[in-house]
Amino acid sequence: MTTHVKRAYRYRFYPTDAQTAELSRTFGCVRKVYNMALAARTEAWTRQERVNYHQTSAMLTAWKKTEELAYLSEVSSVPLQQALRHLQTAFANFFGKRAKYPRFKSRKKSRRSAEYTTSAFRFRDGELRLAKMSEPLCIVWSRPLPEGVSPSTVTVSQDAAGRWFVSMLCDDPGIRHLPATDVAVGIDAGLDHLLTLSTGEKITNPRHERRDRAVLAKAQRRLAKKENGSANGVKARRKVARIHARIADRRRDSLHQITTRLVRENQTLVIEDLSVRNMVKNRKLARVISDAAWSEFRSMLEYKANWYGREVIAVDRWFPSSKLCSACGTLQDKMLLNVRTWTCGCGATHDRDVNAAKNLLAAGRAVAACGAGVRPQRSSPGGQSAMKQEVSRREP
Repeated sequence: MTTHVKRAYRYRFYPTDAQTAELSRTFGCVRKVYNMALAARTEAWTRQERVNYHQTSAMLTAWKKTEELAYLSEVSSVPLQQALRHLQTAFANFFGKRAKYPRFKSRKKSRRSAEYTTSAFRFRDGELRLAKMSEPLCIVWSRPLPEGVSPSTVTVSQDAAGRWFVSMLCDDPGIRHLPATDVAVGIDAGLDHLLTLSTGEKITNPRHERRDRAVLAKAQRRLAKKENGSANGVKARRKVARIHARIADRRRDSLHQITTRLVRENQTLVIEDLSVRNMVKNRKLARVISDAAWSEFRSMLEYKANWYGREVIAVDRWFPSSKLCSACGTLQDKMLLNVRTWTCGCGATHDRDVNAAKNLLAAGRAVAACGAGVRPQRSSPGGQSAMKQEVSRREP
């Protein structure tokens, strides 16, 4: 089965001096328009008035006619209109209670990017030309675009390390659902091992941040000694950003390899619904939890499963997967974090992580079978988890 999905192909490119200047001006104008539109909408909100995209678009036309903001006409108008559309989306998410109130873009901290639609770029014979530019971008084609496909949107960005990227959004007809199987796996996320599968396999935690921790600390110490705003300060900040980028690239590549393998080998993948945002509040574990990137792992797993016709089941975060015996179902009163192996009263000896993965798999199957949510077992009489309900239904 073929599924037409929107897929972004990201490439690195090396702009000329003229292109660098043009893109830098565009980034500044995009940020300026976004902030001015946000200020106008915020002011209207205080007066109990609603301002939509069309009204901010009319404001942009008026701003360009003023002497003070005439420079907005020097760059392509499409990225400026796209900034207003992004602001409209941000307000829609805010009113839908899916996000916080939109914030102003910062010149130093916000992402430098500009989005071009089909009217503002030309893609022909493997060359990409943006509006207001006479030369095509020098793109490093690390992989080809799908045959016969043209991008519908192009986003140009520059990261904190000074690297330039172009992201091309297009329909990818080559993504097909994989043949269905009956293989299911429970996945327990950890720190000693990044992932532990219900099959007993343990995937080592690469600890990418720890590998460069000494180099990063040295670069950060040098940055702290530089004067704010100085040329040497900019160079030192760029060096720190390059180290962070190298760590993030290695982590992302490792997660892509792991998630792709898991999706290809299993039809059903059961994970735990972890609250990473709350877990990183633990000062002792915040660094290693952030380096493990559990949220990014789940995000990759879910969208790849959607692409290839697999199913991801998230078990409730309060389900006692570690304290529950996978052999007899007995729930232990408590279990400290340093206990890695334990023996149940039934005589079964468990590896903590493998036992948790097996319990997650059983709980995920229960969710798929009876549609119930998986909650902690209650101490009160009659309180049964979804996993126990499935067992009781199968018994005569």
